[in-house]
Amino acid sequence: MAQTPNWDPPNTNTPTAKTTVTSFRVIEALLQHKTSGVSELAAEVDLAKGTVHKHLNTLRQLGYVVKDGTTYRLSLSFLRIGTTIRAAIPLYSISQAPLESLAEATSEVASIVVPENDWGIYLSRVQTDEERVLSIQEGERIPLHATAGGKAILAYMSEAERDRILEERGLPAITDKTITDAEKLKKELQYIYDKRSATDRGEHRIDRHCIATPIVDTDGRAMGAVTLSGPAERMAQKVEEYDIPSIVSSTANNIQTQFSRSVNSAQQ
Repeated sequence: MAQTPNWDPPNTNTPTAKTTVTSFRVIEALLQHKTSGVSELAAEVDLAKGTVHKHLNTLRQLGYVVKDGTTYRLSLSFLRIGTTIRAAIPLYSISQAPLESLAEATSEVASIVVPENDWGIYLSRVQTDEERVLSIQEGERIPLHATAGGKAILAYMSEAERDRILEERGLPAITDKTITDAEKLKKELQYIYDKRSATDRGEHRIDRHCIATPIVDTDGRAMGAVTLSGPAERMAQKVEEYDIPSIVSSTANNIQTQFSRSVNSAQQ
C-alpha cells in the first residue's frame, strides 16, 4: 500500500517560528503513531528527548495532548477544531446527501476533495457495506498530480497557478503508475478539461482505481471534485458494466447546482 510522503512545505522566504514548526512535527508524529512515548517520538522527529518532552507538556497543558501512563496521544480538542472548520465550508453540507446517494447506488466510496495549500484534502467520505474501513480518512491530504480528484482540480486551474504548484511540489512517484513527466501530465489535464472527467488507475494506491468530476464555480475554477473509488478489479468491472463516469458527473452537477442556488439566495 502506497503512503503519501509527509513532504515538507515548499522552500520559501516566508519567516517561520521554529518552535511552532517543532510542535507540529510532534503533533504529526503522534497522529501517525496514535500513541507514543517520549523516546519513540524523539527518534521519529530527530530531536532531543528533553525538547520533545517540553513540547508534549505544553500541548498537554493547552488540552491538545493526553498522557496515558508513559505514553501520549492527541486529544479530542482536534476533533472540535476540525468539525468546526468543516461545518463552515458550504460545500460540505450541500454535498452530503448526493454523496450518500452515489455511494449507495454504486456500493463504492464516494468523496469530496477540495484544494488547500496546493494539496487535495478529503472534505468528506461516504463508505459502503463493502468497504467498512477507510484506508484514507476525512481530512487527509493527497498529492494533486497523482489522484483523480486532484487532477480534476488541476485541470480547471489557471495555467499560471497550476504551473506554480507543479514546480513547487514537483511530480514525485507515489507508485510506478504515477505520472512524473510534466508534458504527459499536461496532455492528460487537457483531456480531463475537455471530457470533464478524471481517472486514477493505481497512481496513488496501486490497488485502487478512482473516477472524479470537478465541481466548478461561476468563474469556471474547480472548488472541489466528486470522486468514486474502490478496489482496482471491482472498479474496472463496474466501469465496463455501468456508465460510472456519467453517474459521478451527475452527482457533481447536482452539488454544483445546489451550491450556485445557495450562493444566489445569500446574495438576494
